Amino acid sequence: MRKMTVRWGWIVGLAMLFIQAGCQGQGATPALEGGNEMSIQISSTAITEGGNIPRIYTCDDQNVSPPLAWTDVPTNTISLALIMDDPDAPSGTWVHWVLYNLPPNLTSLEQGRSGGGTDGKNDFNKLGYGGPCPPRGSNHRYFFKLYALDSTLDLKAGATKAQVENAMKDHILAHGQLMGRYGR
Repeated sequence: MRKMTVRWGWIVGLAMLFIQAGCQGQGATPALEGGNEMSIQISSTAITEGGNIPRIYTCDDQNVSPPLAWTDVPTNTISLALIMDDPDAPSGTWVHWVLYNLPPNLTSLEQGRSGGGTDGKNDFNKLGYGGPCPPRGSNHRYFFKLYALDSTLDLKAGATKAQVENAMKDHILAHGQLMGRYGR
C-alpha cells in the first residue's frame, strides 16, 4: 500500500509540474473567460504599456483619443469592438470610450478618429471618447481593450459598455489590451 501511495504521489507531483510549466511557458497567452486567448497585440505611438498617457489625451488638454494600432486579429473576424475604462475610479470602474462594429480589416485608429465604428455612450454621458480625468492627487490605470468578434453587434449608436459586453457574449474570437496611466 505504501509503495502505491508513493507512486501516485510522484505521478501527481509530476503532473502538477507539467501543468505549471505549461502555464508559465514563454509565448503563453492569458485566457479570457470561456477559453478565448488574449492574442491581439495593441500598441500606440503615444502610450507605452504601463507608461503615462500624454496630457493631450486627457480632460486637462485637448481630450482627443490617442492613436492605436493592433496586429494578430483572427482572419475570421467580422467586426471589432473597443472599450476603454478606468478600474481605479472612486465610484467603481469608469467607462471612457465604447466603440463597436469597427471593420475587421482595420489595423489602427488615428488620433481623434473612430475608424468608421459606432460610438457608444461613456460614463460622462456622451458619445465617443472621454479622456482620463482622475481626481486631483491620484494616479489611475486606463485599459484600452480590443475585441475581435465573429459577428457585428445589433446595437444602435449610444450603447453602453454593459450592453456591448452583453451583445459580445459568445462572439469573442480574441482580445488584447494596452494599459496606460494618468495622474493629476
